Amino acid sequence: MNKRLLIANRSEIAIRIIRSAHKLGLTAVVLQSDKEPDALYLQYADEIIQAKDATNDKPIFLDAERIVQIALDHQIDLIHPGYGFLSENPDFAALCEKSGINFVGPSPDLIRNMGIKTIAKKMAIEAGLPLVPGSDGAVADVQKALDSAKKIGYPVLLKASAGGGGRGMRIVEKPETMERNFKSAFDEATAAFGNGDLFVEKYLENPKHIEFQILGDKFGNVIQLGERECSLQRKHQKLLEEAPSASISPKTRKKMGKMAVKFAKSIGYFSAGTIEYILDEDGTFYFMEMNTRIQVEHPVTEMVTGVDLVDWQIKIALGQKLTLTQAKVKTTGWAIECRVNTEDPQNRFSPQTGFIEKIRFPQNTNIRIETGVQNGSVVTPYFDSMIAKIIVQGSTRQEAIDNTLEALEDFSLIGLKTTVPFCRTVLQDPEFVSARYTTRWVTQFFNPNMLENEDDELIGALAATIIYAAEYLQIASDAPASRNESLNVWVLNKRINK
Repeated sequence: MNKRLLIANRSEIAIRIIRSAHKLGLTAVVLQSDKEPDALYLQYADEIIQAKDATNDKPIFLDAERIVQIALDHQIDLIHPGYGFLSENPDFAALCEKSGINFVGPSPDLIRNMGIKTIAKKMAIEAGLPLVPGSDGAVADVQKALDSAKKIGYPVLLKASAGGGGRGMRIVEKPETMERNFKSAFDEATAAFGNGDLFVEKYLENPKHIEFQILGDKFGNVIQLGERECSLQRKHQKLLEEAPSASISPKTRKKMGKMAVKFAKSIGYFSAGTIEYILDEDGTFYFMEMNTRIQVEHPVTEMVTGVDLVDWQIKIALGQKLTLTQAKVKTTGWAIECRVNTEDPQNRFSPQTGFIEKIRFPQNTNIRIETGVQNGSVVTPYFDSMIAKIIVQGSTRQEAIDNTLEALEDFSLIGLKTTVPFCRTVLQDPEFVSARYTTRWVTQFFNPNMLENEDDELIGALAATIIYAAEYLQIASDAPASRNESLNVWVLNKRINK
């Protein structure tokens, strides 16, 4: 195509986009942040543009005007925003459009309307989607919020109109706590989104989070590629996802999917996007929001459908028509994604920063690894703590669970703590195995003591001994095949037990 694609993002999603760019014959250009000058994604790009960060707190990936100017200076044809950062910033998309640069995503108006939840909900009502009972638009002050909550019934949820990712969101159990929570949510929303508007919604105490992946082109064609369940969350941040969901019936799946397509068509949506639903305990579902970007968890959908979502994002941006029809979309097997965050789940998921001395990922035909780190990488406090995603497939849900557990046993990282032990605990928990888990699993069932392994200290000491013997004494006949394998404490544990 002889076109140049600038990726306004970093880490694993930058590498993922580069992969699609190369498949489509595009030149992949990336930005080098001085906050991580040796990042892994730089090795995969065709061209690297050095871009000094605007301030100590603001990375280049949040500087819309500079990114667009850099794109103009380097004859860039397309900009892919990835997820996070400026991916759902309508002003960034508008600036690209105004400058004659093709933004890989929907139009600025679509991003803006779907980003303001009160507007999105009105449009959803017009399309016939069911909504959780809530206030009629944003509430201007605490008294208006109290009035709405009284009509709806406690507990209620305060949500940021322009928000996402759990920011600007507070549960209010009773009128006495409304003022404190309102101020807290307002301040957080204002700081995060520059917009402190809040609305009130009935709080569903044990819901599930189900999202439908859609693709739409610029010719009015829209399809859905099935659902993902993203109920395993902590503070509204997803930790583990699966596709499809074991929580909905075929009849409900069909209905939710049809509504997702109907809504997307009604607003003229194009590009990749997700329609987010919340599922109540009685099986009733409600429209929650629409995300106008590629999702972190998109690989599970790709694994069960065989459809490359990032390829289609780019092709749609280039004006290509969808060749996929709804009848051609088939789901095969089950897929689970575990997010690998450098956090300590035994200490309130506190962030871990520093050097990754050694990292080893599992390898198998049913495993897909998306990562932005390697041996020697530095995890800084400037970016999100997610360093990788381990995505595993099985022919059935139980097989996918078993395969994922096996994959996690073959993962190791020396230098920092990760959420992998937490994922292992989740996958073996009866609530997850039976698919009864909800968005409140972490607060209801998780206890840091569940992660403790009394053999860990012994295993760690044995690992160190094997490394010493293999590297310095060269008597590795009984040691694992490689240094990386010798660092895998779960493999060592298996051997000890044998």
